[in-house]
This record gives sequence, C-alpha cells and structure tokens, in this order.
Amino acid sequence: MRVANGKTAADLRAIASGSRAWAQRSRMPSPAPGRWTRAALGSCLAELSGGAGAPSLTLACRLVREVQRQGEPVAWVTRSGSVFYPPDLADGGIDLAALPVIRLDDARDRLRAADQLARSGAFGLLVLDLVEDDPCLAIAHGALVLCLTMKTERQPSLGSLVTVRGQARRIRRGDGRYACRVEVLKDKRRGPGWTDEEHQRGPDGVR
Repeated sequence: MRVANGKTAADLRAIASGSRAWAQRSRMPSPAPGRWTRAALGSCLAELSGGAGAPSLTLACRLVREVQRQGEPVAWVTRSGSVFYPPDLADGGIDLAALPVIRLDDARDRLRAADQLARSGAFGLLVLDLVEDDPCLAIAHGALVLCLTMKTERQPSLGSLVTVRGQARRIRRGDGRYACRVEVLKDKRRGPGWTDEEHQRGPDGVR
C-alpha cells in the first residue's frame, strides 16, 4: 500500500473534514416556520412598521405578553408624547408593574437608552418606539429589540442590521372583530413573504 505524501494527506484530511461539515449541516434543522413570536424571532434586531391605524402596538404587545410569561424582563422605550393605553395592555394579560417605560423626546436619546439596556443583558425584549427613520440603531445583545416605525411597505428598513422587518395591517372581519396581520418584507434567516395574524375584538386604545 502506498503511503500518501504530505500534500496528498493534507488534501485527504481537508476532504474528510469538508465531508463531515457537510454531513453535520445536512442534519441541522431548518429554521422554524415564520411566526411573529419571540420563540420564532429569537434574539435579533426587528422592525415593525405601519401607517395610521395599523395594529403595531397590538402586535408588539403580543411579544411583550409572551416574553413576560416566559419569566423574562421587558422594557419599553418611547416618546414623552406617545405611550400605550395601559388598561388595554392589562386586559391583554400584560403585567404593567413589571414593564418599565422610559420616555425620552429625542430619537437619539431613545436609541442610546435602548442600546444601554440591551448591553446589560438583563432583558428578553426591548420595544423601541422610533417613529422617525433614524439610521443609528441599537444592536441586540442576546435580546429581541423591536423598533416601531411609521412608514409604508415601499420605504426601506432602518438599515442592514435589521434581521426581520414586518408591516402591520388591520383587517376588519365584521361584528367588531379584526385581524392583526404582520406581513414580513425582510427576513435574513427564512426569507421574506410569510405572514402571521391573530383575530380579536378591537380595544379602545391600542392602534
């Protein structure tokens, strides 16, 4: 039997290593189906946009409720003149006593606050009400950072760091009920085009 020389042996090792790596990748599960949940979105920077009347807060609160039920802290960073309607959140199962709200007028101050909270590693979810389209973004540090913006689906996302961008829509179903739908325009892991929605009766204060 001939003994492979150094170069050939190295080539064989490289091929074997590549084969093992391919086999491992082939056994890896594919990304979970697209859902607008903390479990499916994971730890990333996400953007949820919508126009006037879009159910952006309703879809954001869905994530807040989920994360709180998993026993992880949540914080909400918003403007001084804009805040959710607390009774609606309480009726939706959200623990308001465990939801700190940071209210800052300047968009960059809100970004800095969200970045500091994310870097602390203490939060499972941070909701950041930007409204303004600002390119400077906080980076997710083991947390889901959800940026709420006011824009149409034709306007670009906040930037390349955004992993998932969804467009919120409210669809009336009759008898006082409607569907809160999120249409995903950008998803670096699964690809865009999937949708998710939940049906409910419209509350008084959540847009």
